[in-house]
Amino acid sequence: MSAGSHTVAASLPEPVQLARTRIVGTIYDRADEIAERGSSAIIAQVPGYADRDGEFRADVHDQVARLCRTGLGALLDKRRVTAADLAYTRRAAVRRAQSGLPLTDYITAFRLGQQAFWKTLVSHAGDSPAAREATLSMVLPLTRYCDLISSQATHAYLEFQQYQAAEAGRDGRDLIESLLGGTLPERGPLPAAAAAHGIGTAHDERLVVIAAEVLNSHGRGSAVRSDTEAPHIVSAALARTGVNGHRTLAVVRDSVVVAVAGLGRGSIEELCARLQRTRDALVAEGITPALGVSTVIAGIEQIPRGWHEARSALDLLPDSGGIMALPKLTPFRYLVLSSDDTVRNLVDPRIARALTEDQAKGAVLADTIRAFVAADMNLREAADALRIHHNTAKYRLRRIQQLTGRNIRTVTDLVELLVAIELRHIPRAERHGR
Repeated sequence: MSAGSHTVAASLPEPVQLARTRIVGTIYDRADEIAERGSSAIIAQVPGYADRDGEFRADVHDQVARLCRTGLGALLDKRRVTAADLAYTRRAAVRRAQSGLPLTDYITAFRLGQQAFWKTLVSHAGDSPAAREATLSMVLPLTRYCDLISSQATHAYLEFQQYQAAEAGRDGRDLIESLLGGTLPERGPLPAAAAAHGIGTAHDERLVVIAAEVLNSHGRGSAVRSDTEAPHIVSAALARTGVNGHRTLAVVRDSVVVAVAGLGRGSIEELCARLQRTRDALVAEGITPALGVSTVIAGIEQIPRGWHEARSALDLLPDSGGIMALPKLTPFRYLVLSSDDTVRNLVDPRIARALTEDQAKGAVLADTIRAFVAADMNLREAADALRIHHNTAKYRLRRIQQLTGRNIRTVTDLVELLVAIELRHIPRAERHGR
């Protein structure tokens, strides 16, 4: 719903507002009736929808009903329709494109669904002056909503078609398989396809390999059938994410998205920032991906190593997903993240107990240790960074030694304390592959 529609509703006389709420509520409750009328008309009148199986028809029915409830629900709540609200519409568009449905048939189906909606609304609105005025007040916001969902669905449909065409036309799958083997033929269509993605074009080229999975409410590695289009949406999104003027090579391979990005003169920081924006946009659409990014590799022969690194980075992510970019990790942080539960068991009980108690009191001792390390073991600089008196910092160091039996000025003891602190920020239940 547009912001303008809210202003119109708020300025209506109270009888009209009441009539409007009544009408919207009535139609909302009849969403399944509208869906039945609309899906029946679509299947009967649109060639591309004929002779489809029961699952396809049920999907059409569900989409019409959900579109009705989304728009009417926004009117009732007096709020805008967001991208997340329409995520299912974009997914449905991808399913239609995957099924080979012509775009003209898809657009016609939208028109028939909207006709069913308007017929039901008019037939249940009522004939009183307040009801007629209330109905007229909804024409603009509902028309804008219909335009919004039509454009969103059409955009998603065309975007996926372009992705499919690019993948098929440039031998994307064959190219990925060849690259994951660390080779690229000298002749044939694959070298040209690689060059189109900025791969294999320079002797000192810099590449990054990305592995991506789609998460859902059932956890990683348990994608359900209704989400089979999501990896393709992620793949299409990654294909648009690059830093050197080329599309990133991205292909779905056994439900995991494999992508190879040529950095060219771009930086890994820029690529990671764009990947974050891409992921944020996908999350807003209701798709939660986990992305693992390899270190920067030099040349095609190192792509197998990059793929292994990207998968390893993916395994370091929690169930909530996110981006794990190895170039942004220190060796120390990587070792802590990739450690198994044995490391936890090796932490001295005195250190574990002290950190637990410290956490309950605001983690001031842990913060002091971190600040001490960041200041290259200069206590005065650490105190300044923490905005505490130098004597307070000295007291904390003595307290740490008393509680843990470790001397923070000894490198071995300091590393042990740092490891114990970092492990506390990696919940045991969220670790994968360990």
